[in-house]
Amino acid sequence: MSHAGTLGRAVHAALAALPLLAALPVAAAAQGHGSAGVPNVGPPEAALLPNLAARQDRLEEQGWLLRGQATFVLQGTPDFRSPYRGERSLSPVANARNTLSTDLLLGRRLWDGAEAIVDIAITRGFGLSGSQGVAAFPNNEAFRLGSTGPYLYTPRVFLRQTIGLSAETVPCEDDPLRFTGPLPRERVTITLGKFSVWDIFDDNRYAHDARTQFLNWALVGAGAFDFAADARGWTEGVALEWENGSWGVRAGAFRVARQVNGLFLDPAVTRAHQLLAQLDRFYMLGGRSGALRLIYGYSRARQSRWGELFANGFETFDINPAGYRAKQMLALNWEHELTGELGAFARLSWNDGRTQNWMFTEMDRAVSAGLVLIGTRWGRDADAIGLAVNIGWASAGRRAYLGAGGIGFITGDGRLNGAPEAVAETYYDMRLAPGVRMAANFQLVTNPAYNADRGPVPVLGLRLRTAF
Repeated sequence: MSHAGTLGRAVHAALAALPLLAALPVAAAAQGHGSAGVPNVGPPEAALLPNLAARQDRLEEQGWLLRGQATFVLQGTPDFRSPYRGERSLSPVANARNTLSTDLLLGRRLWDGAEAIVDIAITRGFGLSGSQGVAAFPNNEAFRLGSTGPYLYTPRVFLRQTIGLSAETVPCEDDPLRFTGPLPRERVTITLGKFSVWDIFDDNRYAHDARTQFLNWALVGAGAFDFAADARGWTEGVALEWENGSWGVRAGAFRVARQVNGLFLDPAVTRAHQLLAQLDRFYMLGGRSGALRLIYGYSRARQSRWGELFANGFETFDINPAGYRAKQMLALNWEHELTGELGAFARLSWNDGRTQNWMFTEMDRAVSAGLVLIGTRWGRDADAIGLAVNIGWASAGRRAYLGAGGIGFITGDGRLNGAPEAVAETYYDMRLAPGVRMAANFQLVTNPAYNADRGPVPVLGLRLRTAF
């Protein structure tokens, strides 16, 4: 039997299963940003679809990777206080919106340590108020470019080369973007192609995937760090990583959007780009594991300084006709296992505040922290409760711009009674069946878009996910 024929039948089975997956509920524990599936970690008969799981295992033995997922998120808000509103305001009228994302992940081993990965995605739906009105927006599955019908695209197409530097190996940590099996403890990894910078940078065991953990943008990643991305959250570039189990060093160069929060990337890569560097320290304290990550970013994009917007006119917010401007960013990311059931995390992030943000969200200082508790004590080992808070600040330039009636790509009420924006989020994520999960979610947004005149805004949510 040919490998191509085996793969074809597996792909056909997976595609046939996607409508079922989309109708069912959420996936297993934390898998990494935008987890596109789950590796099989047990016998096939323990999976939701045993025949498909057995076929996946056989394919992987033959050098093929096949995984998939579907995540549905429903969120709604009641009426809230709003004496005025602008073009980017969160609607004060009770409303609800939903998003659906499905992924089919295909991979192929090429030669020793080399893998080719393709992620085919179909999405539909909208975030509340078109995913605007809150800098720490409550649904990281929502884009500003939503759609009423299914939209097909490829968020990831990349090559990865792993070079082992030691004979000692470590587990793969259930990464859905990798083949299962051990990895060299000390290794160098090179990734080239289209993917998310969050696939490599700003990872966190407890808060990095809206499909399995916290939903809020500023809890998935550092809120004040303007990560390179198009309007759907993806970019193209190259990343180089070294790690040995105790330390890690990661660096990357990525393309940036041509227009503010735009779908197209700037073709002038020598003038428009983002450079990232991250230093990781993995440690054990009292027999419990933890990690500390320091991230530095440097971006050049067609972004305006705040003074230039006042001089050139607010209508120039979308694109700076005078050329390219730099932005520098820092983030500190911490995670720690407090007990066998309880974990904590925190992030601090900052950007220089001299220019408009260009790609992620409109936030210039941020601090977030939270706890995640596994349900062992009440007999639900596969369940989890999360509680976290993010506080975000706008720079002096941004406050002046918004106060003068300026409109950003996420924020802009036409007026401003300036105050820090705070979001609290809690969820209960429960296992319904193998590979099938459901989560109830609640968020409270205070001073949405840095405006004390509006809100507070309660956001009720439900997440359903299945993965294979």
